[in-house]
Amino acid sequence: MKELEIRLNPNPLVQFLKKPAAEFTRQDIIYFIEENEIEMINFRYVGEDGKLKSLNFVLNSKQHLEDLLSTGERVDGSSLFSYIEAGSSDLYVIPRFRTAFVNPFSEYPTLDILCSFYTECGLPLESAPEHILRKAITEFRKTTGYDFKAMGELEYYVVSEKEEMYPGVDQKGYHESPPFTKNGHIRKEAMSLISECGGQIKYGHSEVGSFESGDDLYEQHEIEFLPVDPQDAVDQLVVAKWILRMLGDDFGVNISFAPKITVGKAGSGLHIHMLLEKDGHNVMIEKSKLSDVAKKMIIGILDLAAPLTAFGNTIPTSYLRLVPHQEAPTNICWGDKNRSVLVRVPLGWIADTSMIKDANPQETGCIPYVEGKQTVELRSGDGSADVYQYMAGIIVAAQHGLQIPNALETAEELYMNVNIFDDEHKDKLAKLKCLPQSCWESAEALIEKREFFEKNGVFPAGAIDQVAAKLKSFEDKDLSERLYGKEEELKELVMKYLHCM
Repeated sequence: MKELEIRLNPNPLVQFLKKPAAEFTRQDIIYFIEENEIEMINFRYVGEDGKLKSLNFVLNSKQHLEDLLSTGERVDGSSLFSYIEAGSSDLYVIPRFRTAFVNPFSEYPTLDILCSFYTECGLPLESAPEHILRKAITEFRKTTGYDFKAMGELEYYVVSEKEEMYPGVDQKGYHESPPFTKNGHIRKEAMSLISECGGQIKYGHSEVGSFESGDDLYEQHEIEFLPVDPQDAVDQLVVAKWILRMLGDDFGVNISFAPKITVGKAGSGLHIHMLLEKDGHNVMIEKSKLSDVAKKMIIGILDLAAPLTAFGNTIPTSYLRLVPHQEAPTNICWGDKNRSVLVRVPLGWIADTSMIKDANPQETGCIPYVEGKQTVELRSGDGSADVYQYMAGIIVAAQHGLQIPNALETAEELYMNVNIFDDEHKDKLAKLKCLPQSCWESAEALIEKREFFEKNGVFPAGAIDQVAAKLKSFEDKDLSERLYGKEEELKELVMKYLHCM
């Protein structure tokens, strides 16, 4: 089985080394570089702006290569993080071998490796988003005994020249096919390259958002991943965004992960699916129903939903998306298969049925029932998220839920099996708390609940202060009301944050 998994894996390193990426060693990387005549190495890491940075090395000797993979390199931390002072700014970047991939865009044979930040003392940089996530994962596993798995739904717009042939229908692009969608070829090439670079993709498709404006076509797409270790889930989202932007540059189109492109049209979210495992088994289902463990996890996320927006919705246009009737959540509740709620429980193949045999009556063999697919989905985040801190915050919230004494009672109260925006359900809507409506309100919510994130040192106090200060610097309190009806000012705001994170 392992041999088949390796053969089917599109990552050239996995195929060549005949082992999963999690097992890559320093000697493996050296062997691959030598045997495949790799000429350059890029160290890659994420700065405060959320974008993937590059440090390029031309390999000039075996010793040079061995040194790089033994001790890493130093960088100017003050140019990467605003909270690091220039007077004492040197940081080490140390490669994480499991993340190595062949750069698909380089004109020279090049290997890229994601890195972690370390201090002058050789210790992880406590405030680095990647290390905050690592601490959250470790603390969750130690405290609960469960393994947390996660994956993202990466939504984005492709902005290209309008074509007259086979025009799409406004806001009807969901799962549309060519010729009524024009930029699926970019999505499919991105999926292929992301897979070669280590991403575990579930599927891709065109999304609801589709409209024309002037000479431009705006087309929304989505790439969804498979549940993996949270650090791998975030790493592959960061790499995927980089690949999509590179392809956009190659094809001469704009790729935007911005939460809102224009008012009145579908915004782009970053939905996060999650599940818990014990000894390799999904524990989200018990006796064909959502388990108590899953419900407690949901309640923890709902209880900290407001401060989570501080990590998942980080620019003023984030809050133009979180409005009613746009398939984006505004109120703190959960439900099954319900897209008006904040946390949704999607179909999870709970029933052990023979759908395949019903659709294929000629099938007489034994069809295995695949269990363990059930997840829950947090729908508030968007493309502006600091994904490392956002994922860390979600894990902290899930752990919090498992420790709330009355979580199951609260789960009953916050369960909604109706569209809460329908007029007939106004009474239910009135009882629910709302998500923050601006960066300013998100900062206030984070400050109010900061002790949950700082517990056991997962988030340093300085990191919380820095996030809150950045959010408040937008001075966007009551921004939606101030810009109501001012189309030019709204357009200017949207364009300002077109390339967030």
